[in-house]
Amino acid sequence: MAVRVVTDSTSYVPYDLREELDIQVVSLSVNFETETFLEEDIDNATFYQKMAASKRVPTSSQPSPLDFHRVFENCVRAGDQVVGVFISSDMSGTCQSALSALKTVKEEYPKAEIEVVDSRSNCMELGFAVLAAARAAKAGLALDEVVRQARHVIERSRFLFVPETLEYLKKGGRIGGAAALMGAILQIRPILTVSDGKTEVFNKVRTKNRAIQTIVEAFLADVQKRGLGEVAVHHINCGAEGQNVAERIKEKLGTTVPVYPIGPVIGLHVGPGTVGVVYYTKDV
Repeated sequence: MAVRVVTDSTSYVPYDLREELDIQVVSLSVNFETETFLEEDIDNATFYQKMAASKRVPTSSQPSPLDFHRVFENCVRAGDQVVGVFISSDMSGTCQSALSALKTVKEEYPKAEIEVVDSRSNCMELGFAVLAAARAAKAGLALDEVVRQARHVIERSRFLFVPETLEYLKKGGRIGGAAALMGAILQIRPILTVSDGKTEVFNKVRTKNRAIQTIVEAFLADVQKRGLGEVAVHHINCGAEGQNVAERIKEKLGTTVPVYPIGPVIGLHVGPGTVGVVYYTKDV
């Protein structure tokens, strides 16, 4: 009996690691006026072209309980246990869909062992918890220990990022039009973070370069105090800028930092040009 790890598409775990660690991914969707795409099936370039041409802001939607039911049932019928680690329940109904599926699968298979973990995060902040669970599962650890490893990372993870423009936050209703206009005039850049499952403002500075410098400095100060588990740089359609941030960190820590793109479901709220640092520490 093996432990199978399941996550959703907003974890943005790279495909090579998914295959290596046998991580199953259930996709969220992005919805335009007349079209719906699974996040896994549309790249950022295509998504933002469509978004620019759309009269309305696209929306995202969680997987249905049936989507999770299929995955859970396949694992259970193979004689395996399941640990699902998903996007924050304050950001999406994905966890609720997974819990609904868990209930129906256990009604059909009373001996099924399925655990659903709310990561209280997204992107590789979620992804690192998924990787911790998958590595524990591959090592043959018990279900409870796989869950514990995921929660261990969740408690220690942090994500700091800065958008290129406030326009997408305005379109998504995260800030008002006046605030967006004033921010553009004054070149104010909010540094955002994920705190207790929600997107919050970490700091506000002038210019994007200063915001990136602030993020890197905050990260370095944090890991100097608490130690570093893993780190990655995220970006949306600005790979060169993301690589530059990774090089800054490498110069300070002497370690190679992977650079991962953020997909459309999260990206539609902050827009292309967003860059950030995501990591977890050894100590809380």
